[in-house]
Amino acid sequence: MQKTVEKESLNPYEIVQKQIDAAAALLRLPREAVEILKRPKRVLAVHFPVKMDDGSVRVFEGYRSQHNDAVGPTKGGIRFHPDVTMDEVKALSMWMSFKCGVVGLPYGGGKGGVICDPHELSRGELERVSRGFMEAIADIVGPDTDIPAPDVYTTPQIMGWMMDTYSRLKGAYSPGVITGKPLAVGGSKGRNEATARGCVFTILEALKDSGRKPQETTVAIQGYGNAGRIAARLLTELGFRIVAVSDSRGGIYREKGLDIPKVGQCKDASTILDYPGATVISNEQLLELEVDILIPAALENVITAANASQIRAKWIAEAANGPTTPDADAILREKGVVVIPDILANAGGVTVSYFEWVQNLMNYYWSEQEVNDKLQTAMVNAYRAVAELADQYKVDLRTGAYMISLLRITEAMEARGWI
Repeated sequence: MQKTVEKESLNPYEIVQKQIDAAAALLRLPREAVEILKRPKRVLAVHFPVKMDDGSVRVFEGYRSQHNDAVGPTKGGIRFHPDVTMDEVKALSMWMSFKCGVVGLPYGGGKGGVICDPHELSRGELERVSRGFMEAIADIVGPDTDIPAPDVYTTPQIMGWMMDTYSRLKGAYSPGVITGKPLAVGGSKGRNEATARGCVFTILEALKDSGRKPQETTVAIQGYGNAGRIAARLLTELGFRIVAVSDSRGGIYREKGLDIPKVGQCKDASTILDYPGATVISNEQLLELEVDILIPAALENVITAANASQIRAKWIAEAANGPTTPDADAILREKGVVVIPDILANAGGVTVSYFEWVQNLMNYYWSEQEVNDKLQTAMVNAYRAVAELADQYKVDLRTGAYMISLLRITEAMEARGWI
């Protein structure tokens, strides 16, 4: 009798629900707690008109999901991308809850997105889309309720426009409504590098456990946006050898290592593919290179059951959200690949966003060194807590990270009488 193979789901909402079930079963959490955690508390869908440069009016669609506010206000990015869906935004808000829980932040998870391609918009159109979306969601966000931040294809300038729009609507300067802003309007020093820097801190902790030195370690990075590009620079400064990087157009590989400043020059001038003396490869080929560390720093679902068996890296540090599916996780576990999960590896961004929010509320601002030192302490403590729990329960780091977060959120729900 032929065995029926269940098709792997690539729906991020279904994936995060599976991850919750797996960790909750080990902890034997109350059923009602699991049912609450598997769904967002609130999801808002909006449609808003924007006048384009040619005088026409285009209606844009966007979403804001607020997962759970048992621990505190919800927190999470806003992305501008043509492939944004409601299920994606819901899943990302849930991952944000667990990310905040891993590092012990007093936040639940939120996430937002607008269906658009910002590369096709002029600066004026981009500003009007940014302001229009904030106007559409203003009733459910605020410094004490839900605090957005940058995400895919959104920038500090976009956050500045959104903060200004919210402040105008409320009739008072409100920098605490949003993080990732320009320094001139309440941004935090160190925020731009925080996601990459936090990821690097977790990589260094993982290497300590193995006894490997940075100078002996090769790295491939898929995704050369903010997180991937900064991670490449920081790792190079520490002595790691970056042998491959890629962006949406493709990748480059050089066994002896890439000159990262030169890669940056090529990226700024036109494309990384113009880098001299490197082999041009696809994003898929980059994932399968024989390297010590693979950093997926692009979008979700790039490592799946279809390619996980071809992964040859010893460690995967997930700088992106949701790059590895549950079925792929199982294959990687069998292969002995150590995955530093997204809710831990890329928690540096939300951690420094929290620092920014605190500085806004106090109206007192810290030096970049102070921000980076506090970030290092938070990331190292979080990694150690996850590693110890994972070792105690004999599970992988992802399951350990979920277990810590689920315990913290469930404890808050019990204390508030929700369950």
